[in-house]
Amino acid sequence: MSNFHDFTAKTITGVDTPMDNYDGDVVLVVNTASKCGLTPQFDGLQKLHEEYKDSGLKILGFPCNQFAKQDPGNNEEIASFCLKNYGVDFEMFDKVDVNGKNEHPIFSYLKDELGGTLGKKIKWNFTKFLIGKDGQPIKRFSPTTKPKDIEKHIKKAWDS
Repeated sequence: MSNFHDFTAKTITGVDTPMDNYDGDVVLVVNTASKCGLTPQFDGLQKLHEEYKDSGLKILGFPCNQFAKQDPGNNEEIASFCLKNYGVDFEMFDKVDVNGKNEHPIFSYLKDELGGTLGKKIKWNFTKFLIGKDGQPIKRFSPTTKPKDIEKHIKKAWDS
């Protein structure tokens, strides 16, 4: 596959969602966790969502339990936690693996397209991938990159 829009993923409520639903939108894909030191980034992600959702930014959260077992809950528990604690109403997806033999194909693709500083493997929760309106990956951000620091890249993606 050569484009983000070629993939499909299940939402946190079990609905198969083709990524071509986001054709024409700038997309930020994030592997999330509910019990991580970086979990407060949900707040910054939600703020980005609220500010730019009407301009064509879509934030897609993919819970992952691969890093120190920091998202052990089921999908319902994760969705409830995100809403209750951070008011998250951007799209959350089914819990996935982002590394290894069972990694979700979206993450295989994104890692192949945008390798990290220390190789392609995702090192921790809240790694972020920015995808352009055309479905082409633009930039990968480390787990410690704050959502507000991605804002300038989002704006630039709208112009390209």
